[in-house]
Amino acid sequence: MVICAATGNAGKLKELRRILSALGHEVKSQKELGINLEPEETGTTFEENALIKAEAICKASGLATIADDSGLVVEALGGAPGVYSARYCGRHGDDAANNRKLMENMAGIDAGRRGAKFVSAVTLMLPDGRQLTCLGECPGRVGMEEKGTNGFGYDPLFIPDEVGTRDGKRLPNREGRTYAQLEDWEKDAISHRGNALRKLQQMLPLFLG
Repeated sequence: MVICAATGNAGKLKELRRILSALGHEVKSQKELGINLEPEETGTTFEENALIKAEAICKASGLATIADDSGLVVEALGGAPGVYSARYCGRHGDDAANNRKLMENMAGIDAGRRGAKFVSAVTLMLPDGRQLTCLGECPGRVGMEEKGTNGFGYDPLFIPDEVGTRDGKRLPNREGRTYAQLEDWEKDAISHRGNALRKLQQMLPLFLG
């Protein structure tokens, strides 16, 4: 299937393209299709925001469209930054400032109370109006400092409970590596986005009828 990826985030596009290509789909970015829309994310849940983006870009592209809304949910912060993850610092897409604010708000919280999870809602919207949304999660914790460069967003601070293997299996993350310290294949096998996309792939045959 040819799918338009409804995102202007280079890191997210790279990850979506990598995972979807491995699942057998061809991915076109909205930029490649000449679409410059940035729908306002007015939803109060990841699912609502993913649907808003998928619907708008699907109408503009005329193609099956995938949109992801994702974020970091931190137990000690009452679920923050949550749906506001991309604009936690007050402006959209400033990863460095978002990470600084997270570290400031986590100051004084000991290792035993730093539980967190990444959440991803992925919506596939078809031009005929049908839509399918799947939710994926990855449990872990917030680290004490940023580590690693192979990632984006909160990746240098998030330590997943597990890491993936080349054959898609999972192992305990005994070394305590962050998302940003993992190889792509180690992350894709356990990531919130990977989990959501695999669920969607499993449901596609019934959904497409």
